[in-house]
Amino acid sequence: MSRRAKTLAQKLSNADRRAQLLETAQAIVREQGTDALTLGALAERAGVSKPIAYRHFETRSGLMIALYKEINERQSIALDDALKNTPARLPDVAQVIARSFMDCVIAVGPEFHAIAAAQKGDAQMNAYQRELIEHYALSFCAVLTPLTSLPKETVRRRAFGIVGAADALSVEMMRGAISKDEAAADLAQLIVSWLSPERNPG
Repeated sequence: MSRRAKTLAQKLSNADRRAQLLETAQAIVREQGTDALTLGALAERAGVSKPIAYRHFETRSGLMIALYKEINERQSIALDDALKNTPARLPDVAQVIARSFMDCVIAVGPEFHAIAAAQKGDAQMNAYQRELIEHYALSFCAVLTPLTSLPKETVRRRAFGIVGAADALSVEMMRGAISKDEAAADLAQLIVSWLSPERNPG
């Protein structure tokens, strides 16, 4: 990195620096896999000193979780944006939820699941993933409850199953076992079949 580039890099705000480091970290995972992502490698690739990387993330685990959070926040924003222009009908909303979820996973790339797998067993990551599942389930519940006459508690309970199915289908999609259209169609059909009152008598 040139002296001028280093000088410009030093002028980044903390928020911009963190965003730059996360973007760089995602590129490392995409190109070289999770094993290559260390704070030292990140600092070198981003053209900053190691203390700067450590100041933002403290540990490799902290970096991995921060990257995972950033990816999921993008997914959540994309889904919210897609739902704003969707008719309030269960089949339409189910299709948007399903397709948006798969589109986001594809846009992020294989690092989405690779990071989670690399951090399996880490207490912080486990706690965050549980928090994330609950966030998605409650978000789905809020969107879907007005579209069905089923009790809210039933919708809430099934929303957790929808999140699990979405994740499982996205894994199969990313490894090439099924197409995006198949994954999205299956997820949408699951949502409709679980929440349509006529298919859930009593």
